[in-house]
Amino acid sequence: MQRLAQAVPNALAALLRDVPLSDGKVEFAWKTSVGPNLERVTAVKLEGRGLIVEVPDGSWTREIARVTPLILRRMQALLGTNAISEILIRPR
Repeated sequence: MQRLAQAVPNALAALLRDVPLSDGKVEFAWKTSVGPNLERVTAVKLEGRGLIVEVPDGSWTREIARVTPLILRRMQALLGTNAISEILIRPR
C-alpha cells in the first residue's frame, strides 16, 4: 500500500506518460513541478530535449538555476527521462 502523498504523483506521472508530448503537457508538467508562484513569472517551451525557461530578470535566473536539478528530476518523472535532458534559462 502506498501513502497518498506518493500515490497521487505516481498516478499523475503514469497518466502523463501515455499522452503525446505537446506544449500543453510540458506547461502542465512545469506548473506541477514548480508550483503556481514560479509558474506565473516564467514561460516554458521545449526545443529538442532542452526545456527553455524564460524569466523576467536576473534574480529569477539565479533562483531557478539554484533549483534546476530538482526541477529537472520532477519534470523527468512526469514526462519521462527521454523527454527533457536539460533546462536552459533565458531572459525575456
